Amino acid sequence: MLKESQYIQDVLEDLLLTPSPSGFSFEIMKKIKKYAQTLGIDYIDTQKGCGILSINGQSDYTIGLSAHVDTLGAMVRSINDSGTLRFTSIGGYTMHSIEGEYCKIHTRDNKTFTGTILSNHTSVHVYDDAKKQERKESNMEIRIDSLVEKKEDVDALEISVGDFISFDPRSQFLENGFIKSRHLDDKAGVAILLAYAKYLTDNNIKPENNINIFISTYEEVGHGSSYIPDSIDELIAVDMGAMGDDLTCKENQVSICAKDSSGPYDYHMVNRLIALAKENSIDYAVDIYPHYGSDASAALHAGHNIKCALIGPGVHASHSMERTHIDGLINTLNLLIKYTQ
Repeated sequence: MLKESQYIQDVLEDLLLTPSPSGFSFEIMKKIKKYAQTLGIDYIDTQKGCGILSINGQSDYTIGLSAHVDTLGAMVRSINDSGTLRFTSIGGYTMHSIEGEYCKIHTRDNKTFTGTILSNHTSVHVYDDAKKQERKESNMEIRIDSLVEKKEDVDALEISVGDFISFDPRSQFLENGFIKSRHLDDKAGVAILLAYAKYLTDNNIKPENNINIFISTYEEVGHGSSYIPDSIDELIAVDMGAMGDDLTCKENQVSICAKDSSGPYDYHMVNRLIALAKENSIDYAVDIYPHYGSDASAALHAGHNIKCALIGPGVHASHSMERTHIDGLINTLNLLIKYTQ
């Protein structure tokens, strides 16, 4: 898996460096399409901006594999009289997890400005409540890296309400295999699925069943896979494995989710994933995610007559400064390969 390991890391780094908050994924989807074309895999875009990579199998049964390329982010809510920006969240995260973060403001006419996310009482030298002020949207702002002192200065830059805001991923790939970055949820999953497709093409493998790789663009806001092709019979969402509290997963493992906030996943699919991990000495954990929903959840809620499962590499500090390990990504890839053969 040495070749696949390097490919995963190269693709993941490329994706992490490409801004893609939910609703602002068109540039990164161009890259997904290019990766598919390079591998010689059929690719189509959906009306919603998602992508489908299709690999023909030996039967009429179709397995869907999904991952989402959209990330947490924000949008300009209003412009303050002081020349800072008030924002509204895209996706679910805490304000303290982004305080002090560098960001980019993407205007509707394709200009990009940099800035920093701060509380509006940020300095202990100035504000008595700087340490105690509640971190919530109404107390946060974005300081733009331009000479602006009032709303009219920002207007002159053509920054407007509704402009998208992306967060600096701060990605690091360490020599010991750890990967630190924002947005491993779920660009790590996307990189795994592209590596899975490359593994099949490089080894001239025709899978037992048809494979539809579904790359969604609105998972962080709840409806990423609300549409999937009618031909899909079962769906495995490849997303991050949650860590913490009483969960057992580690960053170097593949996590198999038995239940999340949307309810239990398919009994037989989960059983088979566990059995394959055991039989093939794939390092895994089975966990319950109490505050979690996936692309599989969205597909089920939309009424698709399918069965679903959820797996992914262990990711620490999800929706914050995340970390995983290359072994967790490879274990996830290996489990997918075994499941679909």
